[in-house]
Amino acid sequence: MNAEIRSQFPILNQQINGRPLVYLDNAATVQKPQAVLDASQKYYTEINTNIHRGVHYLSRKATDAHEAARTSIAKHINAPHEHEVIFTSGTTDGINLVADTLTLSGEISAGDHVLISGLEHHSNIVPWQMLCQRTGATLDVIPITDSGEWDLTDIDSLLTEKTKMVAISHVSNALGTINPIETVIAKAKAHGAMVLIDGAQSTAHMDIDVQAIGCDFFVFSGHKTYAPTGIGILWGKTALLEMLPPWRGGGEMIKEVTFEHTTYNELPFKYEAGTPNIEGGIALAAALEWMSNIGLDVIAAHEQKLLDRATSAILEIEGIKIYGTAAHKAGVLSFGIKGVHHYDLGTLIDNMGVAVRTGHHCCQPLMKRFGITGTTHASFAIYNTEEEVDIFIAALKKAAMMLA
Repeated sequence: MNAEIRSQFPILNQQINGRPLVYLDNAATVQKPQAVLDASQKYYTEINTNIHRGVHYLSRKATDAHEAARTSIAKHINAPHEHEVIFTSGTTDGINLVADTLTLSGEISAGDHVLISGLEHHSNIVPWQMLCQRTGATLDVIPITDSGEWDLTDIDSLLTEKTKMVAISHVSNALGTINPIETVIAKAKAHGAMVLIDGAQSTAHMDIDVQAIGCDFFVFSGHKTYAPTGIGILWGKTALLEMLPPWRGGGEMIKEVTFEHTTYNELPFKYEAGTPNIEGGIALAAALEWMSNIGLDVIAAHEQKLLDRATSAILEIEGIKIYGTAAHKAGVLSFGIKGVHHYDLGTLIDNMGVAVRTGHHCCQPLMKRFGITGTTHASFAIYNTEEEVDIFIAALKKAAMMLA
């Protein structure tokens, strides 16, 4: 089945430096199957026009397609209501929307706490720092163990009646750790705190049920889920989205405008000012449907098999250190070799046709926790093969030998 799935990704049929491309940078962005490329092209070649604002045929067709995508996405994440699904430009945009509207609403003020974890991407750190700077609230952090897992020893003291928001990642982009979000959500709810889950790294690898998770907000990006860049989703509970003020002003988010006063639109349009990424929303729905047709359990099992194979092989390399050895991981392998800079290692591996990521992975505080500046990082997707894992390991061994 893997060969049939792989054949659906045209970008993989190329060579890098005379070698077949082995793409292992999937945690940064995943490639797009033909079904998604077709959905994008169909929009632009058949129904391209603005939505919600015209009575002509194309406008009605485009509006119907866009709203059908919203309905499909709501079903995919088991949202109670489709109006709770807000189109954004991605995870970062969704987190900023929540952080900024909480500031504007006055729901968080001086003396309150926001809790994040030491595994967070900068996108789930900086917006909360900015909120704290604006409001006088304080930012607290769940510490990380040497294995790259949350240290929940003191979680009961980190959560207080002053904790207003807990913003945590479902899966670590840098280490692959699958976090026990249910444990923290239950404790946060016992203190009356809101919870935002960063699902950027989980939505492509596991079934998402926002009702079962029990969070208040859930965000993810299209480009991590086989869809285009520049599109994402913020899901939020109706009561909270209605309580919070609008974020950006402009077209679509209004009901009536005069020079003296403006009344705002109902959900979801209240948070969708301006012309949206219409094609992106349609293609995102196509991508989620494509994943569902394969089966999220099938995707996860395949990626786990590749991760296990790569992890076993990489330990044979002298001086190797794996960062992130949690018991429950997604298909991410983050590592370093003693005395070798991650950038040099990644460059040599790229010269051999293997695409991996190097650097701090937008997780500088996490890198500091381990006393390093960055890692080399391989991440797996459904279209990767065991043969590609072996090619990657061979390239890594050769690069390590050259840099020793």
